[in-house]
Amino acid sequence: MASDREARIDALLDKQDIAECLARFSRGMDRFDRDIYLSAFWDDAQMAAGPFVGSAADCWDWAVPMHEAGQIVTHHALLQTTIDLDGDFAHSETYYQFVGRNRDESLWIAGGRYIDRLERRGGAWKIALRTNVIEWGCLPPPMPIPFADVPDIAVNGVSSRSKEDPSYQRPLVNRRAVQCP
Repeated sequence: MASDREARIDALLDKQDIAECLARFSRGMDRFDRDIYLSAFWDDAQMAAGPFVGSAADCWDWAVPMHEAGQIVTHHALLQTTIDLDGDFAHSETYYQFVGRNRDESLWIAGGRYIDRLERRGGAWKIALRTNVIEWGCLPPPMPIPFADVPDIAVNGVSSRSKEDPSYQRPLVNRRAVQCP
């Protein structure tokens, strides 16, 4: 019984490491943080995303200028993930929604699945092959950003595609006054 529990704990830790790897891709893309993005992939990893097929580094060089020119903000939201472990290899399927707030204030939303082959090398899990299955897209009507009229809304920081984003702040602190409208 103990060995079964230990094997389940090992599998759970592997799956957590893989989930964090998958999240690094999204965070790196949305914050334009190349180091975080590339930390999700092995140097020899391959990507197939829309019209692009090539290395993860080359995908960065293709995708970031496109997002920079087209959108003010992007969100690569990861939804449910299934992970099949097989020793030092794993396959995952992650549903996603992509949202881009375009420079003309329109919105672009798309969804699909990232299908990945991951490998554990030297104790670390990273993506070896990713294919992006795009399944739908739409341009919904834009609405004003909620609470944009609150005078001190930006005191704790504003969304940034750089290390100026509040998510990099360590330690995270609140600079806004207590208020309950």
